[in-house]
Amino acid sequence: MIIGVPKEIKNNENRVGLTPAGAAEFRKAGHTVYVQTEAGVGSGFTDAEYEQAGALILPTIADVYGQAEMIVKVKEPIQEEYELIREGQLLFTYFHFASSEPLTHAMIERKAVCLAYETVERADRSLPLLVPMSEVAGRMAPQEGAKYLEKPLKGRGILLGGVPGVRPAHVLILGGGVVGTNAAKVAAGFGAQVTIMDISLNRLRELDDIMPKNVVTEYSNEYNIRTAIKTADLIIGAVLIPGAKAPHLITRDMLKDMKPGTVLVDVAVDQGGCIETCKPTTHEDPTFIIDDVVHYCVANMPGAVPYTSTLALTNATLPYAIKLANLGWREACLRDETLRLGLNVVNGEVVYKGVAEAWNLPMTNVTKVLQPAHV
Repeated sequence: MIIGVPKEIKNNENRVGLTPAGAAEFRKAGHTVYVQTEAGVGSGFTDAEYEQAGALILPTIADVYGQAEMIVKVKEPIQEEYELIREGQLLFTYFHFASSEPLTHAMIERKAVCLAYETVERADRSLPLLVPMSEVAGRMAPQEGAKYLEKPLKGRGILLGGVPGVRPAHVLILGGGVVGTNAAKVAAGFGAQVTIMDISLNRLRELDDIMPKNVVTEYSNEYNIRTAIKTADLIIGAVLIPGAKAPHLITRDMLKDMKPGTVLVDVAVDQGGCIETCKPTTHEDPTFIIDDVVHYCVANMPGAVPYTSTLALTNATLPYAIKLANLGWREACLRDETLRLGLNVVNGEVVYKGVAEAWNLPMTNVTKVLQPAHV
């Protein structure tokens, strides 16, 4: 198969879909890899390194899309890329369709095969291709929150860990999954007083066992959230419903109960956000203020640490990408239910429930698009 790796063109996105080591693995399996020139520079990988790994360098993004049977990238295509996508072309990337109706309709119109990293799901409900970026974003959330708590950045002027004789900040984390767990580890390491909320008692028990003493758990419901936000200095939204919009746990009216300078970090913003007032921002202009509450809602947080993120992402995606290249997407998805759940939009048809429900679109059973008649 011919694999294409374009340069990411989303605002301040420095990650790349494949490392030189990943390109070498594709070549070992007998596939051709085309990489757009300087696609890896933002992550610390040169064109020469890709060439040494056996990849071929192409000058433009149009050349990569024009040659490739499978596009391997990081973020969803943006408007400038739509017209480059061919009917039947396989795109393997993060899509987050449930947070973007225009993207959904564009991919339906282009009749591409859209296999989303974030909905590839194992039998135990784990999300192997979302985990590495969730780990990065979770660990970044307290780091960014600590920065924006500083007074010059309009925060409360609180040091996350406090000092002897002065209480540390109170960090409230909504969601005890991968993002929430990693956020709690880092916030606790700073010395903050941390509360994690979740609706799973089993998960809360697990967290209670493994977390240090400055992390407490609490069942998540509206009453408890409304109570906790009154004393929280930093609130981290870490809720995920695979392939669907996140629920709004922090609503517009709750802002009035927060202290001026409270910081909100919504890690779920690329899936619609779990804080009603959060709208996607960029690394270039990451925050805005509503009712004296600082909102940090960058939709591609791991893009700020691209070297770490790209290595972590390729480690996770490569075995699946090689399977797709070796077998073709249809056969690979027939054999592997984990990959099959990654199919969201195929040849103009929505095949993932969360996407269909988000935009009130008809849904086609995925088994239908896997039949040879759809070739």
